[in-house]
Amino acid sequence: MIAAMRWATTQGMSLEDAERAALIVEQGETCFVCLNRYPYSTGHVMIVPYLHSPSLAELPEPAALEMMRSARRMELALRETYRPDGLNMGINMGQAAGAGIAEHLHLHCLPRWSGDTNFMTTTAETRVLPEELTMTWTRLRAAPGTSISTLF
Repeated sequence: MIAAMRWATTQGMSLEDAERAALIVEQGETCFVCLNRYPYSTGHVMIVPYLHSPSLAELPEPAALEMMRSARRMELALRETYRPDGLNMGINMGQAAGAGIAEHLHLHCLPRWSGDTNFMTTTAETRVLPEELTMTWTRLRAAPGTSISTLF
């Protein structure tokens, strides 16, 4: 995702257009925030360290700190943008825990609303979204506190 975005910019695409195409909300020094392409709810983002690490304990301190700072910014952005009743934040480590790539952790942040659970994800393996991903990207990029320079 990051490599494709960087390649696109070397081919003349603007950084913003490349980030939009890759659904990257923000890039930091050690982590980036992107939309989940198969979200459980509108606004589902992932905070991903550039460095591959199978566990939080093995993640270098600067990356772990930036991950938490990004999670705090995303909490504020998601609350401001979508007004959810709550948020889920979690890391799946290892295949048995549901990690798609066991050697690489990332933090999921997703808004939740009372009564938002439905049968589609469970029985039909289908996601129902009321908003197109590019609109979610645009809204979160414009949310207060999502700039790397703000909040911290």
